[in-house]
Amino acid sequence: MNYRVAIITGAGRGLGRAYARAFAERGDRVVVADIDLDSAGAVRDDIRQAGGEAMAIHLDVADPDSVDAAVELVEDEFGSPTVLINNAAKFANLQMRPFGEISLDEWNSVLSVNVTGAFLCTRAFAPAMIEKRHGKIVNVSSSTVWIGRPGYLHYVTSKSALIGMTRALASELGPHGVMVNAFTPGATRTEVERSTMSEQRWAEVATQTALGRYGTPEDMVGVVLFLASPESDFMTGQVMNIDGGRSFR
Repeated sequence: MNYRVAIITGAGRGLGRAYARAFAERGDRVVVADIDLDSAGAVRDDIRQAGGEAMAIHLDVADPDSVDAAVELVEDEFGSPTVLINNAAKFANLQMRPFGEISLDEWNSVLSVNVTGAFLCTRAFAPAMIEKRHGKIVNVSSSTVWIGRPGYLHYVTSKSALIGMTRALASELGPHGVMVNAFTPGATRTEVERSTMSEQRWAEVATQTALGRYGTPEDMVGVVLFLASPESDFMTGQVMNIDGGRSFR
């Protein structure tokens, strides 16, 4: 058995969709998990039509019951995952505003998905990895944490928390053969529309990078595959920055 079982949260669109397809192309069994089951199903169907193996599940990462149910579904159909990509996040629909204008409800909503969601999924899927004494967990943070992007205090805070979580989990899970790393993607253009990003704004973003362009999903796939692969088996608790040279870490 050479395949792995990889669960990608928020895989129904955007970067998560790209990650799911990439793992399937590598021959892994992919769990396309998303709060929008229709979107997850479409990605699953695309993977199957291309000859890969995939299942789609409804998953609300901020709901403990939904996460627990997902564990059973995955175990029943594919077995225990050895790869978890904590990708689900609230961002595309957020409006830029001064921090004093962010409501408490919106603040809590962002942190419940972006931080608590990663915690709940890790708590649910890590025990099987510990039992096998092998696993890879990748937390998708954001390069906004390095530049302190204004207008998104709740989002930047949540993605900063993921870095602390990554380091603490790496220390706890390392003795059990489970590696936990994170990466910080820069501005990446996907099929998901963002009301705060016009064509002019995308052009401005491109000029802010050393490479003179914004990112694409293909730019981010390689680091995810690397962090989930045997090639990174002596690496844990680390954060890789992939933003085209917008910031240097």
